[in-house]
Amino acid sequence: MQALIRQLLADLGEDPTREGLVNTPKRVEKALKFLTSGYDANIDEVLNGALFTVDYNEMVIVKDVDFYSLCEHHLLPFFGKCHVAYIPTTKVIGLSKIPRLVDVFSRRLQVQERLTNQIANTIRDTIQPMGVAVVMEATHLCMSMRGVEKQNSFAVTSAMLGTFRSDPRTRSEFLELIKLRAATVSARDMSASPTLACVTE
Repeated sequence: MQALIRQLLADLGEDPTREGLVNTPKRVEKALKFLTSGYDANIDEVLNGALFTVDYNEMVIVKDVDFYSLCEHHLLPFFGKCHVAYIPTTKVIGLSKIPRLVDVFSRRLQVQERLTNQIANTIRDTIQPMGVAVVMEATHLCMSMRGVEKQNSFAVTSAMLGTFRSDPRTRSEFLELIKLRAATVSARDMSASPTLACVTE
């Protein structure tokens, strides 16, 4: 990988041998391996047995989880907040494991739409709750640094499964608790095909 990065620096018109760039290939390789470490993660090991039988059937919310990822179209960062909720049937997930789950899927080359679905589907498949909701808000540098160059825009994606999708009151309660209005991610928006705006730029 370091040889490829040296060649890339040369192709950009730089001198890979100058003082400030001599160690750049090594640093970039280390950074990229960390930023894509989610590919090597094992979900069962991440959860590490932190599934507990609890007599509780109300909403569990972990909100404002910071995440950082790389857009697979331009390899530029997108980052923001992730809000996760579920309504358990018989089992709950240890609260600290939900941010770890967000990290696993964020540390890959991603699009926000897929990232949102992967988090929701994993929770559904792991504990079979009555419903799962995931909302992600992110700033995309591929939109603010280049392309349309809109520095103040951000993208909101949602995945609503089970009762969060079928029951408008449950969905509205969740969105109110994370301070987003139902209009932001209405049922119509959720069923629409995602638009990957940066692909065409």
